[in-house]
Amino acid sequence: MKYLEMALDSQRHEIVENPDAHGKKTGDCGDSVEFYLSIRDNHLQSISFSTDGCLNTNACANTVARLGEGKSLEGAWEITPEMIIEYLETLPSHETHCAELAVGAFYLALSGYRDKMEETG
Repeated sequence: MKYLEMALDSQRHEIVENPDAHGKKTGDCGDSVEFYLSIRDNHLQSISFSTDGCLNTNACANTVARLGEGKSLEGAWEITPEMIIEYLETLPSHETHCAELAVGAFYLALSGYRDKMEETG
């Protein structure tokens, strides 16, 4: 069952010092997700995260990391909350905000990296 696997997996739980990209978002529920991206040759080499949230938030953040790793930066923008919900198959319908939170934090990391690259030319 993908949901349980992603909810209980802690392999990608890591706070990275000086990541290539970083994004943090706190949801209305009070859960926070923070992503750390390592980027090489315009591709997501590794994705780790930290969260203080519930199992649903952990499952969603893990799914973002799994789906995003190896993608081009352009392709990473195609990850949506709906993709996360579909991948997990059994995320409770009243917890879909967790997918929105995880994807939102991921987008903040991506946009922060894009802005940093535009500034450095």
